[in-house]
Amino acid sequence: MNGYLANPAVFLVNSVFELYVLAVLLRFLFQLVEAEFYNPVSQFLVKITHPPLKILRRFIPSIGRVDTAAIVLMLAVKMLGDFLVFQLQGGGAVGIGILTGSAAVQLVSLTFNVFIYAIIIQAILSWINPDPYNPVYSLLADLTEPVLRPCRRLIPTLGGLDLSPLIALIGLQFLKILIIPPLHQLALMLTF
Repeated sequence: MNGYLANPAVFLVNSVFELYVLAVLLRFLFQLVEAEFYNPVSQFLVKITHPPLKILRRFIPSIGRVDTAAIVLMLAVKMLGDFLVFQLQGGGAVGIGILTGSAAVQLVSLTFNVFIYAIIIQAILSWINPDPYNPVYSLLADLTEPVLRPCRRLIPTLGGLDLSPLIALIGLQFLKILIIPPLHQLALMLTF
């Protein structure tokens, strides 16, 4: 594709595929942390991700509480999106191993980002005293609680000031910096 049309096409493909991967990841994480199922946001995510997951679940069983069909769907959608972007940018043949490794590393990075941004948004919302019955706020609380709870045990509230989000953000960013580069190197080694 020529350069003039390639950039908008890459942007569009990337945006659509990334948003769908994010929707599946959020559904997966909400299931994992047992967030409120009947929340309107949860129901929206269920509706847009249910058709392909219904098909995949016939062949891919869950392992305990882990929805492996959702993981396979995220990987497949990410790989397809990366492949289409690569082709739109004028790339040639690309191996399935490279796509799989790259997609897996990107999904791990996206998972860290979801928790980091959820904690930041929840902290900002706490400054403006949000409605605790707001569907978005309750999902954020459900999602971030497994990360914030251990931090609250380490550092209790100091005079009404909760530093657990700060500790969680530092810890998540530290883990992301520690984990992503070796995963990236491992993905590169396994593809050759």
